[in-house]
Amino acid sequence: MASQPLRLGVDVGGTFTDLVAAGADGTFEIRKVLSTPDDPATAVFGAVDRLSRSHGIASLILGTTIATNALLERRGARVILVTTAGFEDLLWLRRQDRAALYDLSCDHPPPLPQRADVVGAGERMGPQGVVVPLAGDEIERVVKAIRERRPESIAVALLFAHLHAGHERALAEALRRAFPGVPVVCSHDVLPVFREYERFSTTTAEAYLRPLVSGHLGAAAEQARARGIAEFRVLTSGGSSLSVEAAGRSAAALALSGPAGGVVGARIVGEAVGYRDLLTLDMGGTSADASLVQQGEARREGATIVGGIPLALPAVLIETVSAGGGSVAWVDAAGTLKVGPRSARARPGPACFGRGGTEPTVTDACLALGWLDQAWALADDVRLDPGAAERALQSLAQQLGMDVRGVASGVVEVATAVMARALKRVSVARGVDPRRLALIPFGGAGPLFGCALADLLGMRTVIVPSHPGVLSALGIVAAPERAELVASLPAPAVPDRRLLLAQYADLERRAERTLPGGAIRRYADARFAGQGYEITVPLTNGELDGLEADFRAAHRSRYGHEGAGGTMEVVSLRVVIERAAPRWAPARRSGMGRPTTGRRRVTIRGATVDAQVWPLGELPARLRIEGPAILAGPDATVLIEPGWRGVVDVSGAIVVERA
Repeated sequence: MASQPLRLGVDVGGTFTDLVAAGADGTFEIRKVLSTPDDPATAVFGAVDRLSRSHGIASLILGTTIATNALLERRGARVILVTTAGFEDLLWLRRQDRAALYDLSCDHPPPLPQRADVVGAGERMGPQGVVVPLAGDEIERVVKAIRERRPESIAVALLFAHLHAGHERALAEALRRAFPGVPVVCSHDVLPVFREYERFSTTTAEAYLRPLVSGHLGAAAEQARARGIAEFRVLTSGGSSLSVEAAGRSAAALALSGPAGGVVGARIVGEAVGYRDLLTLDMGGTSADASLVQQGEARREGATIVGGIPLALPAVLIETVSAGGGSVAWVDAAGTLKVGPRSARARPGPACFGRGGTEPTVTDACLALGWLDQAWALADDVRLDPGAAERALQSLAQQLGMDVRGVASGVVEVATAVMARALKRVSVARGVDPRRLALIPFGGAGPLFGCALADLLGMRTVIVPSHPGVLSALGIVAAPERAELVASLPAPAVPDRRLLLAQYADLERRAERTLPGGAIRRYADARFAGQGYEITVPLTNGELDGLEADFRAAHRSRYGHEGAGGTMEVVSLRVVIERAAPRWAPARRSGMGRPTTGRRRVTIRGATVDAQVWPLGELPARLRIEGPAILAGPDATVLIEPGWRGVVDVSGAIVVERA
């Protein structure tokens, strides 16, 4: 590898941990190892230590599942929530929506704190300021009540603290004195916006996650320093990176850290081949994550739900379904074939991994159909065992009265349908026609399903990255530094130009202190009077003059109308400051040499055909590949189905289109 300092991107998944070491000259090295769920850093630095050149590392950027898994598995800190007296039940009241519309027995997951661990404080703020003062003896009472509960972390979330934070600050000051070493998290710091339920929920999640996340990241940072790594950063749910210190104080912002990196990578691949409107699908070992890129920008949402917990923090739009390579196939009581949500994960893994797994998975089905090559090592020298895959699938075949090939075809068909629903939820459900987009499937298993998914959605173009199995890690390498600051207005109103400009000026001063030298963009959260929710609209050239026209255009794009003459009102202002990562792109390809090819018998949609086999990653530019074809590489395998044709771009990506 070249001698330039390396920039490492590491994506920690449920089954595999992927590492990309990128040089400034466009060269890169890949490492893929099995994840170590009990201690993710073991796999991360195991991959680092296997690099052919592990010195001269300028930075390591980590996409982590620590926060995600803690929310899913409910293994965070014991949180004591302090809130305004009379509002102790707010997290349980939620928004009065049902967990499942037609299932009256289905409940929402419980909030993170226990009900007995919510302490009401005798105080009250209103829109204009103090309604009930916070007395000194009341602060002492709250401190005493919390001491009896032996907190591991404390969340303070009071009414109207997004406008008037005085009472939260007074309580936090007293609590930090009384409980040194215990994190105290205030809602006006985490999410200074209206909507008490979302603010309380996000603040509580931050307090719940912070001890665990900061502990893991601190230990990982020590290992990085021991290896001479100059800089250690962490990817956020919004697709940008934070210093490890800032990430430890923004634990809730890491809930979708890993999947966000894949969307960043997909956007870069799409732009390299001339496509700016994309559907993306990251199919890993445990799950599949769908997302949307429009006009070269990843679609972001102002809120997400992880493990049943609402987090009102900026995040790349991600729709996750349990259709990964390790998702277990099974037959329900009605005799219907199902895939997921249970996964074989890294241990024991699919049956074909030979690590003790016996249950049939999507990977076993792909191997039985001939799509995967047992000669290729996956990670940690794991080689595929076709016999073990067939034995695992045989139990399903007996239950369904089918042969092994038939049940394997059924497994991949069910998995494809599950992933197609996720793609529709990020496109059709948001008023976006997928037929106008290109699909980028990636992850270790995603490119096997690209043509089938495109057929289901009526799409004509599939773009396969040159190294699809590690695209999330490649995206993490290219992730910018980014911060978003938000302020709610005292009351929704027709825009007052002087008020808005003053608010923007304050946010921009704070943004510049947060990330000096970054590029600043202005946004506004606007809605029509009477609406319950708003749209975040970028200000063209940062000016207010075009805000209403931009808002009406965005409303029409999302909802199909412009409000029938309704009055626009601004709810909140946002400022985003961003500093780009060092520019990096894979070295471009040239030449028309033809790598050695072979042929393999494979089963596609029930039919057995002869497929050409090509070495993915070694293909020259402008090479045309007719389906059916298998492109096998060290990090992923691609299936080009009959009726599709691929052309290798100079960037190394393969643009696959209907023949």
